Amino acid sequence: MDPSQYETFPFQATHAFNLASGSEDRSFPSHWHSFGEIILVGPGEKNVYKIGQKIYNLVEGDIVLIWPMEMHEIVDADRTRSVILQFSNTIADAVFDFKRIIHYYHNLHVICINTHRELALKLGEIAGKMRDTFISNNNNKEILCTMLLFEFMLILDAHKQELSGELTDSYSSPVTDELYFKMVKVTDYIKNNLTDDNLTQSEMAKRAGISKDYFSRIFKEITGLNYNKWLNLIRVEKAAELMSNDGMSLTEIAMLSGFQSISSFNRVFKEQKNMSPSEYRASFSA
Repeated sequence: MDPSQYETFPFQATHAFNLASGSEDRSFPSHWHSFGEIILVGPGEKNVYKIGQKIYNLVEGDIVLIWPMEMHEIVDADRTRSVILQFSNTIADAVFDFKRIIHYYHNLHVICINTHRELALKLGEIAGKMRDTFISNNNNKEILCTMLLFEFMLILDAHKQELSGELTDSYSSPVTDELYFKMVKVTDYIKNNLTDDNLTQSEMAKRAGISKDYFSRIFKEITGLNYNKWLNLIRVEKAAELMSNDGMSLTEIAMLSGFQSISSFNRVFKEQKNMSPSEYRASFSA
């Protein structure tokens, strides 16, 4: 399956959060997306998930962490009472400490209730509050959910020592905090200057103060994608965001997203979203 396939429930780019619960489907094929997910595993005899190349057999109360742009798959799970909370990557992009936590924990995907009971219960309680807040009629529910998400991440980071064994076994990134900060500045520059004619990998390596080859390796280490694929993803996400402006033509949207031609825009957009820009816009406004 095309790894750019999105899940069947759409994430609204204009919102910070989305919620999925009560699905009768037991599986969903391998896919990735630019937003992150927190899954609170519900009751059931079987809860099998795959993240990257690793299979996880989970139980009720386990917490699953799927970071932005990670390949994952629901192999076979009882999802009628599980909760999936999705948060926009723009939240993480806006706060460096959030980015740092994602970077540090990017190989940690499951908090097992049987081995980290207190932590899993704390995080599960916050996930439950996010769910209840999201489905409420509170006019400030996105602000409240964002506050709860920050609390979730702060609690996770506060238990770094408890999780150190799992992090030591899996976390072997060569990226220092200083280099990571430089790469964040580069990616922020790109996102804010998509119409720049010189967003080449060589130019971005100069901005980071490292060689092109090293930049290429570190960029993939951090994002999980090669530079050109990531750049196309960001351009498509920008285009999808602009789709809400009915006053803009698709050609204007393509140019503002950094595409050099409408043909390349159509091709890349369809590769990412599995539908043409005009089809996406029609579904977005429906």
